[in-house]
Amino acid sequence: AVQLVESGGGSVQAGGSLRLSCATSGDISASWLAWFRQAPGKEREGVAAIHASGTGARYPVSLKGRFTISQDNSKTTLYLQMNDLSPEDTGMYYCAAGRGGFPSARDFRNWGQGTQVTVSS
Repeated sequence: AVQLVESGGGSVQAGGSLRLSCATSGDISASWLAWFRQAPGKEREGVAAIHASGTGARYPVSLKGRFTISQDNSKTTLYLQMNDLSPEDTGMYYCAAGRGGFPSARDFRNWGQGTQVTVSS
């Protein structure tokens, strides 16, 4: 079974940076890996995605340039580097694996427990 465990969230001031990590286990070789976030009272939003082979990184236009998705060399850890953070980036960030379809979450069947990111002004 695929398991995903996020870490790296925390509190940061506006303009700061954070790097989130997602440790993966199980067979994800044919999967897309993605980061989603959800703020209180808002819908879940796709933040970044990449194929498990390390190709095809995707971002919503609104976040491109500030967020970068990557993997370690062994392709067992997924990262999300977030720069120039603003209070609007506050939310719970989730790592997910699935068949794709990003930014829709519909075909992402495996999810981590989430890690909280709080950005203060």
